[in-house]
Amino acid sequence: MYVIAGLGNPGAKYAGTRHNVGFDTIDILADKYGIALDFEKHKAVCGKGVIEGNKVLLVKPQTFMNLSGEALQQIVSYYKVDPDEELIVLSDDIDLDVGRIRVRPKGSAGGHNGLKNIIALLGTDGFARVKIGVGAKPKGWDLADWVLGHFEKEDLETMHDSKTRAAEAVVCIMNDGTDQAMNKFN
Repeated sequence: MYVIAGLGNPGAKYAGTRHNVGFDTIDILADKYGIALDFEKHKAVCGKGVIEGNKVLLVKPQTFMNLSGEALQQIVSYYKVDPDEELIVLSDDIDLDVGRIRVRPKGSAGGHNGLKNIIALLGTDGFARVKIGVGAKPKGWDLADWVLGHFEKEDLETMHDSKTRAAEAVVCIMNDGTDQAMNKFN
């Protein structure tokens, strides 16, 4: 079974923010494949289903971004999932232009506090990830204000397309492997 975790912050206040593109991508997967996000367990909203023959658990941690690892640590332990083989994490990335996505088989947190917490609590950085570009923080902006802010009107269509491509990248990782997904989506 694959655990597909989209990172974000819970609550209407954060809906549609740059930091919540992971949550938004989980919603796209849930809608496309008819998976109800219908239970809350392990500090996360979850939904079980099948995507193109792969059993999946879609996950939206409810611990707020910087503590995302708390939910994933419980889920990985409970479902006996090998994070290096069966975990895919979706997150925002300020080092990528708006609309760009980058698939990675493993790696550092790159300054992302949600990823830092996951790596620290799982004890590995070997899980696959799909990073969704939200653009660099403008000069003079506070980083928290930037990532917790909403997209400009002109970026909304680009971001919808980007999140849809990120969802496709997740399916490609499961079906064809991370290397194929990197070749196709990076």
